[in-house]
Amino acid sequence: MMSLTITPVLLPLIAGFSLLLLRQQSLAVQRLFSLGFILALVMIALNLVSTAASGEHQVYLAGNWMAPFGIVFVLDQLSALMVLLTALLALAAMTYTIAHKIDELGAHFHVLFQLQLFGLNGAFMTGDVFNLFVFFEVLLLASYGLLLHGGGRLRTKAGLHYVVINLIGSTLFLFAVGALYGAVGTLNLADMADKIAQAPEERHGLIASAGLLLLIVFGLKAAMFPLYLWLPAAYSQTSAPVAIIRVHGTLFGEAAGPLAYLHIDWVLVSGLITLVLAALAVIAAKGLREQVAYLVLASVATLLIGIGLNRDGSLAATLFYLVHSTLIAAALFLLADTISRGRGDFADKFVSAPAIPQAIFIGAVFMFAAIAMTGMPPLSGFFGKLALLNSALTHPWIFTIFAVVLLSSLLLIIAMARAGSLLFYRTQPTTESVTTPPNRLALSAVLALLSVAALMVVFANPMHEWTQSIAQQQLAHSTYLNAVLSTPVITREVSP
Repeated sequence: MMSLTITPVLLPLIAGFSLLLLRQQSLAVQRLFSLGFILALVMIALNLVSTAASGEHQVYLAGNWMAPFGIVFVLDQLSALMVLLTALLALAAMTYTIAHKIDELGAHFHVLFQLQLFGLNGAFMTGDVFNLFVFFEVLLLASYGLLLHGGGRLRTKAGLHYVVINLIGSTLFLFAVGALYGAVGTLNLADMADKIAQAPEERHGLIASAGLLLLIVFGLKAAMFPLYLWLPAAYSQTSAPVAIIRVHGTLFGEAAGPLAYLHIDWVLVSGLITLVLAALAVIAAKGLREQVAYLVLASVATLLIGIGLNRDGSLAATLFYLVHSTLIAAALFLLADTISRGRGDFADKFVSAPAIPQAIFIGAVFMFAAIAMTGMPPLSGFFGKLALLNSALTHPWIFTIFAVVLLSSLLLIIAMARAGSLLFYRTQPTTESVTTPPNRLALSAVLALLSVAALMVVFANPMHEWTQSIAQQQLAHSTYLNAVLSTPVITREVSP
């Protein structure tokens, strides 16, 4: 069981180095290996979800050093969910990449792809703040290469902005981690939470400052207001707030005394402002990929609002919406790329152009995706937002929250309706074939991701029970602390 806990971290790392050794082989061989490793990761992730469903924390002590002195990896229901989501996204993205031969545009695409998975899974599984920083840096380094993959002026410009802003974030991350270590003398999340709860009053100011600085770093990574300006350009030009829940939820939970929930109001206010600005940006977008990037920003803002509500049921609703928005946003990015390819030189710009091949089918898929992303009934986005609003009924800011969420949703609906009209109805008559028919394999990846919106409606009750179970486990901080700090090292008898 302990070996299973570390597997989703080690597998992409092994895959990355294996593909690096195979760089002299044909691209077909690299694709086969990369896809095989991702399929294996999906199977492992499903096993992890099944294992974590018991409600017990599985702790892996790297190097057989007992916490808090060694590096620990923790499998719980939240980390299992995130590893599964990552694996499914990776499978869809790799399928789309192979279908359109995107990996031919530059070197080492598959190596960077696997290393990014290594960084993501490590960040989800680690129980140590410093190693969270290390895994963040690994996935960022890989993402720099993937963002610049294929070159181009706009991509290079967006990539440079992305690199600079994340270097600043990494520097702040180190400052925050150093301050926390100076205040409590440990970097293990469980041990740190225990030390913060017992910290003397004279250290509260330093701990609070470090915690809020860490929130700024995570806000930068999650594109929270006012740190969101890098996201739209980077996401719209690239190939096709779990940290806050884990770190701040553990360190500054109800057991933290005077420091309990110091981040909540900041997260809620930033989420509300970000949602308003994102909705306005979706209206003002000049191209579909830019619009989808701002839709992602609106989804991030909705998740932040769910975290900031800090009410019964709000975390479960947030996790439900997290699954929905992650997969639907990915599908929309891939669909936007498909539409852009089909419109030739007009790309994804909101201007009149010749009708794309199979316009009726692609238009229907776009309408389905738009309904899902904007949270309209009867798809899963509606249930997620409804659950969030229901959890806000007892919040002092109920009218502000309802007004922002509902008015922003209306703006998103108007923007997507306008986009669909410009892309599929206001077309130019033409007798020349200047467009590219959609790739069936690429479309299958889009449709597979979109099917989640329907499946989450059909299985809404078990899905809701699952997210409730995850939320309850996250809120039971003492269980996490006991599991990590009491896991014994493995002792082996040595025969004489």
